Amino acid sequence: MPTTEGETGHDALQTFGEVRRSAGRAVGRMVPLARIEPDPEQPRRDLGSLDGLTASIRDRGVLEPILARPVDQVGPDGTTTHRRYRIISGERRYRAARRAGLGEIPLIEMDVSPRDALEIALVENLQRADLTPFEEAEGLRTLVERHGYTHDRVAAAVGRSRVSVTESLGLLRMPGTVRETAIELGVASTKSILLEVMKLDTEASMIRMLERIAELGLTRAKVRAEVRKHRSRADQDEESPTAEPADTVQDPERKAHVFRFRSVDERFSVSLSFRQEVVEEKDLISALEELLAELRRSRDESPGL
Repeated sequence: MPTTEGETGHDALQTFGEVRRSAGRAVGRMVPLARIEPDPEQPRRDLGSLDGLTASIRDRGVLEPILARPVDQVGPDGTTTHRRYRIISGERRYRAARRAGLGEIPLIEMDVSPRDALEIALVENLQRADLTPFEEAEGLRTLVERHGYTHDRVAAAVGRSRVSVTESLGLLRMPGTVRETAIELGVASTKSILLEVMKLDTEASMIRMLERIAELGLTRAKVRAEVRKHRSRADQDEESPTAEPADTVQDPERKAHVFRFRSVDERFSVSLSFRQEVVEEKDLISALEELLAELRRSRDESPGL
């Protein structure tokens, strides 16, 4: 179903959802592949292997229409000389259809702006099941920072809970060396385990835990138990002036930034310590949301506590 010119990104996503629900029924029309082109700004770079999809399309054709927006070529006199389409969603189907030797493909036209098209493509990618937690987190950050989404709106757009979105965004605070190690060791596929690893106090201890996960195949429950033991030992060592394991020593050149809060009635106080020197308001809010998410998850796992 084409959209109207001037439609907002939110309305475009609503229309996109309607189109997705209609896919598979008699919608769209057949369009020559020669009139379709990929979007050079497509956020998904790795299309994966097309062999299986190509074989399926060669055998049964393209069963689900692609989504595309018109990008007409206009002549010197201002009239449209040739109608072309730029893909919003379905580039893998388009490329596999070309490999399979098809001349045309089913297409649904969406008349949206380039910005809205990128937004829709991003949401579509985030709804895939094969994203790693880091890929998902980067996509969610783009929706928040570039498109101004709130966590609630992100959750609604990609079919996740708000807590899940907040947890995913929390992964972006993992140090780069730790993230690279997780990917290299092949242990970057489970968000809940990565979140447990991030509770450790230093990069060195995080990396050692990742190595243990890769070597022993630790489950989230076992990782959580080991992290708790490590943190308990670290707390005891901090209280003892004679013991200070190497992996808990802080870089003397690296100053912590601390936020403190005390309730008006002085019933409680809270302090948050950040490793970076410069902490923006959004960093504090994100940290508090992650803390609340962890408390809720702990409550759900141990309802009797």
